[in-house]
Amino acid sequence: MSINVGLIGYGLSGSVFHAPLIDAVDGLTLTGVVTSRTEEVRRDYPDVPVFHDVEPLLASGVQLVVVASPNTLHEEHARKAILAGKHVVVEKPFTITSEEGAGLIALAKENGVMLTVFQNRRWDNDFLTIRQVLDSGALGRISLYEAHYDRFSPEVNAEKRWRERALPGSGILYDLGAHLIDQALVLFGLPDSVQADLRREREGAQAVDSFHVILGYRQTRVIVRAGSLVRMRGPRYVIHGDTGSFMKSGLDPQEEQLKRGLRPADPDWGCDKPESYGELTTSVGELTAQSKVETVRGSYESFYRGVVEAISSGAPAPVLPEEALETIRIIEAAERSAEQKRTILLTEQPV
Repeated sequence: MSINVGLIGYGLSGSVFHAPLIDAVDGLTLTGVVTSRTEEVRRDYPDVPVFHDVEPLLASGVQLVVVASPNTLHEEHARKAILAGKHVVVEKPFTITSEEGAGLIALAKENGVMLTVFQNRRWDNDFLTIRQVLDSGALGRISLYEAHYDRFSPEVNAEKRWRERALPGSGILYDLGAHLIDQALVLFGLPDSVQADLRREREGAQAVDSFHVILGYRQTRVIVRAGSLVRMRGPRYVIHGDTGSFMKSGLDPQEEQLKRGLRPADPDWGCDKPESYGELTTSVGELTAQSKVETVRGSYESFYRGVVEAISSGAPAPVLPEEALETIRIIEAAERSAEQKRTILLTEQPV
């Protein structure tokens, strides 16, 4: 029996990521969309009803609600869906504050519904490859992990892009940073400390458009960073351990494939180009070996397959909301660090 899905929002995340993936995964049926972009939905999904408010969608018989509205509305829309007894997927970032996130987690438990967050970059092909390399033990004890999400976007367009406006939850730290921090927590768990440099590096920028965050562990340093004025990109991932190093360049193709109309069933879905394969350098004694590591196929659809399993059979959610909450707490610590110009110990109470 298929799960009826209601989608709130048909902007970039709703139209490019959620609707196509829902449509592609067995066990899910898109049965309603809340948006003002009626004609776009009718063009893409002619038989799917369009609603102009959340309440009619919640009353339409949907069992799962996907919140892909702007960040400032995540908590409100997720709360309404939970109180209506619906399972909920929230687009990242989970919420703007950790207090909001903790409240949603408690509310979902009270109402007996599944709550998860769309941290889809866990299924990027490069990150899946990194997990495989680390699990192999080839790098030994990790000393440094560095992940970049750089781009060249010199023009500020706050009129058209709400993420560039001076709003709570706007800016690149809540956007790309939520992905990179989530990946780091998957690999290394919670850090002991957070140190951050947050900037508005473009002329006229209203929101943070560059970040450099250092997560401190006992023997490991994790650096996650992104900038908007990077014309020449280097490796996206650089990892050094006491027996080897791994470097990986290039971007996972799934977002661009979705924009071009490709779907998970297509032969090249999530595949990398050989010239972008990562490079592994290892040493045993005085011997050094270098080799290319074939990239694991990306799999965004795995998130929604996990949602089906969680709802239908009680399996754990593909992304636990408690994990997504920790990402928000790290972002809050990074903001305090930048404002106070100091390292934040995570055992400290917020000030």
